[in-house]
Amino acid sequence: MNQIKIAVIGVKGLPAQQGGIERYCQEVYPRIAQKGCKVDLYARGSYTQSSKMISYSQGVRVISLPSLPLKGFDALINSLLATIIAVFGNYDIIHIHALGPALWCWIGKFFSQAKIVVTCHGLDWQRAKWGKLSSRLIRFGEKMAVICSDEIIVVSQFLQKYFWETYNKPTYYIPTAPAPFVPYDSQPTHLQSLCLKPKKYILFLGRLVPEKRPDLLIRAFQCLPHQDWKLVLAGGHSDTEDYYLQLKQAANYNPNICFTGEIKGALLSEMMREAGLFVLPSDVEGLPLVLLEAMQQGIPVLASNIAPHRQLIGNNRGLLFKKGNVKACVQALEMAIDNPTMLRELSKNAQQYVRQNHNWPDIVSKHLSIYGRSSNKGKRLPKYTLVEEDARF
Repeated sequence: MNQIKIAVIGVKGLPAQQGGIERYCQEVYPRIAQKGCKVDLYARGSYTQSSKMISYSQGVRVISLPSLPLKGFDALINSLLATIIAVFGNYDIIHIHALGPALWCWIGKFFSQAKIVVTCHGLDWQRAKWGKLSSRLIRFGEKMAVICSDEIIVVSQFLQKYFWETYNKPTYYIPTAPAPFVPYDSQPTHLQSLCLKPKKYILFLGRLVPEKRPDLLIRAFQCLPHQDWKLVLAGGHSDTEDYYLQLKQAANYNPNICFTGEIKGALLSEMMREAGLFVLPSDVEGLPLVLLEAMQQGIPVLASNIAPHRQLIGNNRGLLFKKGNVKACVQALEMAIDNPTMLRELSKNAQQYVRQNHNWPDIVSKHLSIYGRSSNKGKRLPKYTLVEEDARF
């Protein structure tokens, strides 16, 4: 394959500090750069905090652009500026991540020779944190992706089915994969500082935003009779300070509910690996990286029964409960805590499934195939359409 020049837009920046898309790109693009491609990633200066406009992260050139602190519009403005600059960059591929930034893919389509690739990580217009105007703009970005992009990549079978049924649009299904955890001391020292016992706490890990429903998990936990278990909510809040205060009020100073804030590094590794149960009660997800990470570590998982969760844990790989239903969540939590042998079996199945179906070398290979097909600098591949729910690339 000849060298392909790629512009990446819609990512906050590298190295990844928080955010599923950023962690995804941190795994994918350095590997693509190692294959001989030239990768420019257009980032937000507010995220990278770099004094230089251009820096490098594992072979990826990171171009930090000015950001405006406007809630709901920072990503759109940054991606607009990045797309305009990329038009003049003589790129083979302009790869846009997320539906909001895809609003501007028509600019790349009509004002450059580059092929436009859009990755949909989730139906972001459904997320509760966005106001009506922001949601409408993101939904319009989805339509622009369908009309103007040369290829669309989706990270879950649910999303592939959605684009086919909604727009009769064929897409490529390329899932995400779990990122590796850093090593940590075999003695759980961080847990001790938080008064947590290994395998005796329920872990929620992610941004504390309405669509992930940590409020539902708090209410369900308050109903549990198991006083020797604790609930840990690990994550920061993204433009949702009022909602975070509501969560604190819902916890009502319960000593068995712990808010850690955003965690990373050794603390993240320890917190995940020592959890007795990982719970993700979300109403909206693409294909949650954090759930895959828990499955990879052999941690028992419980999640709401939305389509992406059913894809990952629906076949004897974890427990599901009805989305948005507190009573169903309570019953599932009780079943999980009362049946440790069953959970161990489910977690083994989940771990094996992740190893077989979600790995970065395969993901990178599929990206390179699409880039080569689109740019005519690599092997041409047939285009796949969805013929059944488990259609694969």
